[in-house]
Amino acid sequence: MIPPAFIQDLLARTDVAEVVGRHVQLKKAGATLKGLCPFHGEKSPSFTVSPTRQTYHCFGCGVHGNAIGFLMEHAGLGFMDAVRELAQQAGMTVPEDDSSPEEREHARAMKERQATLSEVLAKAGEHWRKQLKASPRAVAYLKGRGLTGEIAARFGMGYAPEGWRGLASVFPRYDDPLLIESGLVIVQGDDGPDQKRYDRFRDRIMFPIRSVQGEVIGFGGRVLDAGEPKYLNSPETPVFVKGRELYGLFEARQALRERGYALVVEGYMDVVALAQLGFPNAVATLGTACTAEHVQKLLRFTDRIVFSFDGDAAGRRAAGRALEAALPHASDTRSIKFLFLPPEHDPDSFVREQGAPAFEACVEQAVPLSRQLIEAAREDCDLETAEGRALMLANAKPLWSALPEGALRRQLLTELARAGALESAELQTLWGGAPAPRREAPRPAPRPSRRALRAATSSLDRGAWLLVQRCDLWERLDVATHELLCEVLDPHGAFFRWLDRRFHEEGALSPQTLLDEMLAGGESLGLTALAQRIGSLHEVDVGEHAEPQLHVVADRVRLDALERDLEMLTTAEPLTPDILETIRRTRTSADEIKHRLARSQAAASP
Repeated sequence: MIPPAFIQDLLARTDVAEVVGRHVQLKKAGATLKGLCPFHGEKSPSFTVSPTRQTYHCFGCGVHGNAIGFLMEHAGLGFMDAVRELAQQAGMTVPEDDSSPEEREHARAMKERQATLSEVLAKAGEHWRKQLKASPRAVAYLKGRGLTGEIAARFGMGYAPEGWRGLASVFPRYDDPLLIESGLVIVQGDDGPDQKRYDRFRDRIMFPIRSVQGEVIGFGGRVLDAGEPKYLNSPETPVFVKGRELYGLFEARQALRERGYALVVEGYMDVVALAQLGFPNAVATLGTACTAEHVQKLLRFTDRIVFSFDGDAAGRRAAGRALEAALPHASDTRSIKFLFLPPEHDPDSFVREQGAPAFEACVEQAVPLSRQLIEAAREDCDLETAEGRALMLANAKPLWSALPEGALRRQLLTELARAGALESAELQTLWGGAPAPRREAPRPAPRPSRRALRAATSSLDRGAWLLVQRCDLWERLDVATHELLCEVLDPHGAFFRWLDRRFHEEGALSPQTLLDEMLAGGESLGLTALAQRIGSLHEVDVGEHAEPQLHVVADRVRLDALERDLEMLTTAEPLTPDILETIRRTRTSADEIKHRLARSQAAASP
């Protein structure tokens, strides 16, 4: 566990503009820096970096965070890896409170070993790239598969020539243990004159497998002619574990965000061909079934995954394993689908024959995870009989149980119960849980009184006026308060979002400039009427007490949201222990804000 104080110190010593600037071309724009967002495709820059707040924010796709968050999102690093990378750049040592000196030394040695192995693999990959250019036969093979030199270069493809010891000309010592540990060389027999060493990859098109950070961690090799195995992968090593890595993920990072989804296919050639044909968001597992770690890694980059399989029996089995891997991550805000192509096609051949729009249409019509779960459960079950329905429910139980708690899980319980000729409550009880709550007609949300509406409007009007008069105050609010204000109902929410954008574009603007813009061009956002209304609030003091007054406005918005939550929670049925605990925490938070507001009011009184 890293102490919070270390994280704060690390961020204080880190310049987020420098971290982001290594990946995004930034230009000065008022009080901030601006560039094209690296997380979604755009032609006009809407991505801003605030050196003062040490944060980044995109007005196009909504991403925001600090330097650690940027490395996690852009480079796909885990939290600890992002912290270590920033600490190394800042010359700081990450505290390892729970590790012994021996464990820390082991971790250091392992990291050095992994770096050395990656260097060895990269050297072999560079050699094979040169060999590809020198082999008319290998080039002809790739051209025959419809691949261009540009796409081969983008994926770092190469060619391992025929011959048993081709790498002997690349490395000074062919008996270097690193060549064996990296999986490049195979050794047969014990030490002595009868021992044999030879290259693992011979006469194969080579596909380097790269980590999310771009380091070469392994290879896949495909035969040019007939031969077995058709594909040969590196063995697992300290830097390469098949169940964790995805081919093409490094190359697809940007496209995953631009296209909005990940397309998981079965082979290296599919990934490369699809990238050339307009689907650079494709990745592939490495000769192994899809794992939960594969899914988790993809979900760092996108909330939508489409698995593409052949429509034959093998494809159905692969889909079943992918379903099991995806279930624990299938939350209500994520989309996971399954695409089955005709048996005579793989994604590459389908796109070449039918065209990219037809394939995109197939992606849109892919089977949702919920339907795939039901189809998997009912396979070989005769739902016309009680025995068949019981078997279907028995198949479904472990799949349904793997889903995280949420609306999707509850809806699937209802659908499965209906397919099994049971009531939802009966199935819930049968599967060992408490009976599902009885579904009643939704109660209309209580309408706020006119007095409450006037009070809320007056408070937000006051906040808007304060920020028009002192635009610089916006920068002093934390990110959570920004999000709170930007999410209130329009026109106030629209005002806060507009102000955030204008401040990042131009810095602190004068009150008259802001009011003139609201009156002249704010009709589409509903800002004109707001400008006219707050223009009469000349009595508002915008002196030294302006910032505390703005925090009071934010607290009133928070309190209003908490009280609405309490009203909804206390009318829920049944009042489960979890709901009661949520009510308790919400009341505590509301009471804290009430006390804070009372102190502010007392301090303001003469």
